Amino acid sequence: MNLKADFPEKDLFVKLFGENVYAVGGYVRDLLMGIHSKDVDILITKHTVDEIVNKISKYGRVDLVGKSFGVIKFTTKGRTYDVSLPRTEVLDESRKKDHKNFIISADPNLPIEKDLERRDFRCNSIALRLIDGKIIDPFNGQKDIKEKIIRITNPKTFPDDPLRVLRIARFASILNFRVDPELYYISQRIDLKGLSVERINEELFKILLLSDRPSIGLKEFFKLGVLYQLFPELYKLTLTIQDSVFHPEKDEFGHHTVWHHTLITVDQAKRLCKKFNLSEEKSLALLLAALYHDVGKSETAKWEYKNGRMVITNNRHDVIGAKITEEVFNRFKIYSWNGYDLRKMVLILVRTHHRSTDLWQNRHNVTRRAFNRLAADVEGEIELLILLDAADRAGRYEELIDDLDEQGKWLFKKFEELRVSKETIKPLVMGRDLLKLGFSPGPKLGKILKKLYEMQLDNEFQTKEEGIKLASKVSKELFGKEKV
Repeated sequence: MNLKADFPEKDLFVKLFGENVYAVGGYVRDLLMGIHSKDVDILITKHTVDEIVNKISKYGRVDLVGKSFGVIKFTTKGRTYDVSLPRTEVLDESRKKDHKNFIISADPNLPIEKDLERRDFRCNSIALRLIDGKIIDPFNGQKDIKEKIIRITNPKTFPDDPLRVLRIARFASILNFRVDPELYYISQRIDLKGLSVERINEELFKILLLSDRPSIGLKEFFKLGVLYQLFPELYKLTLTIQDSVFHPEKDEFGHHTVWHHTLITVDQAKRLCKKFNLSEEKSLALLLAALYHDVGKSETAKWEYKNGRMVITNNRHDVIGAKITEEVFNRFKIYSWNGYDLRKMVLILVRTHHRSTDLWQNRHNVTRRAFNRLAADVEGEIELLILLDAADRAGRYEELIDDLDEQGKWLFKKFEELRVSKETIKPLVMGRDLLKLGFSPGPKLGKILKKLYEMQLDNEFQTKEEGIKLASKVSKELFGKEKV
């Protein structure tokens, strides 16, 4: 079988390297699935690194990021290609196992089949010769693609790189492939503790952002032992039951666990990310918040007698959950992502994820003050809070939603009617306004400004002029004189 590659610089590579240039890995896999990926990994045989650089440097920028082990980044016309030589990887037994501790040997004359042998899964161990479209598939990767299954290329070397265990989950989730059951037995015995937090975060974030149903990858984390080793706070949710009346959702074995509810909630949140065209940054914040929104339930579950029966309650699980999530984020060094304060936003969402429901339940007498207060507490990210709350409610149903429910639509409409937004909750009175009136800088001025902002949120004034007029009165109430 021959397959035609189709990417902008294909003819250039063929012109420069003839029958010695191949597309490899994910690009070939995707092409066999009818997907035209933008990311293309190039393998060049029978040429040294210097020979490759001499040829391609005339056509774009060359970055020798991995010259010592035969890897070059080549950028031309806005596209970047990873260009490599055939190579072997052998675990360095003298160092602790993680994804970096390999002795890598690049060899221009190494048979391409040997390079493919070092790759993780059979569906990725395929090469496509660019000059004529010939497929090199020594491990039957095409068969696995057709059967939609993930099998490992080399059982002997697979455990050498623990990152591959997380990649199983990612590929299963993104490609919607099932996993060879043998991989569960192998993976559960692999020590994952040496992995860097950066690589763990990368795999988790890709599952959340690139999967239509992130729950597939998260389920694989559970089955592969990843949850137990790396995410113990989430693992506890698999052992924590919920009240079956309030949470009728159950897994295929009939368990009403917080984990199963969490999986559905994440999938529902993903649907809402697409529905509302959220940016990648806000999508990741919403999805991480959905993943951790009930993490506090494992610490707060309690049986109580209510309404004639014993009920499982989880009082303050939102507040406790935010503290647990903060500890998790400390461990994984999660702070900002693409310039967005991911950490702050996720913690806010976990801590406040029931607050919008309080507005709905009191909708017949709730005032603008309550909407102002909530908007301020989430720093104006009202949309994310409403979407998280909607996904949480939809986490009781297996069927994925296409839109908001009545409660979510009411909340959006009410915030709009009351004209409460990120802009309207900005403080009207600033320190510089009071300094012009003769107030002195310092802690007392800060307390006056804080009180004025609370009064603004409580709807006691709605313009800067009105707020400035109240400043002297506030100062007198707090400190006994009109100006501090």
